[in-house]
Amino acid sequence: MAIGSFLNVVAHRVPAGESVVHPPSACPACGHAIRGRHNVPVLGWLVLRGRCFDCRAPISPRYPLVELGTGIAFSLVAVRLGTDEAGLRVLPAYLAFTGIGIALALIDLDVKRLPDKIVLPSYPVLAGLLLIGWDGEALWRALLGAAILGAFYFVVWFIAPGGMGFGDVKLAGIVGGMTAYLSWGTFLVGAFGAFLLGAAAGLMLMAGGRAGRKTAVPFGPFMLLAALSSILGAGYLGDAYLELIGL
Repeated sequence: MAIGSFLNVVAHRVPAGESVVHPPSACPACGHAIRGRHNVPVLGWLVLRGRCFDCRAPISPRYPLVELGTGIAFSLVAVRLGTDEAGLRVLPAYLAFTGIGIALALIDLDVKRLPDKIVLPSYPVLAGLLLIGWDGEALWRALLGAAILGAFYFVVWFIAPGGMGFGDVKLAGIVGGMTAYLSWGTFLVGAFGAFLLGAAAGLMLMAGGRAGRKTAVPFGPFMLLAALSSILGAGYLGDAYLELIGL
């Protein structure tokens, strides 16, 4: 949850080109610095009853929800990968991917872009963490997965550039590599589950009158949600399907 608190800062400051370290967090309404005792994840918001201590301006519930959601997501990833030695060796990589994914999803929802400042450094960072596991077959599969999904998204972007942003293409390589490392079934669900989630969300928004056919909807959150779902267990469906068809 503490990392989730930091991710809130990242999501707010990176798109604005601000430092994520300085200055300390402050109320956007009155400018007063947030006291340390009020910065405790989730509990601080509850103690303040969702309002600034100094000016009583409302504090968005998104902050504690991101903190709590990050804690839950990290716990689920740890449970999923912490059952054997091989999983424990690459657990840092998947925790990092989860944190990066949460920050990128929040930013994409806010400003409809995926900053290179986060996406591009994620490649060497995650690759280095995966190398700790030192599973040659899995690393080779991750490299292929990154190349395949990155190329697929590039083709989609090239044919229909208005359908997705180039940031999605850059993110695709990360999603492909992190899911393929575990299995091709995990890759399959993570790679293409995003399109199912995106289509379902689009239909729901149109049915509710909140979007039309030409309304721009950020695609990054669907890519990241599908990837995390596949990592947490939905990938077994892909493995079962590949086994069914003999692949």
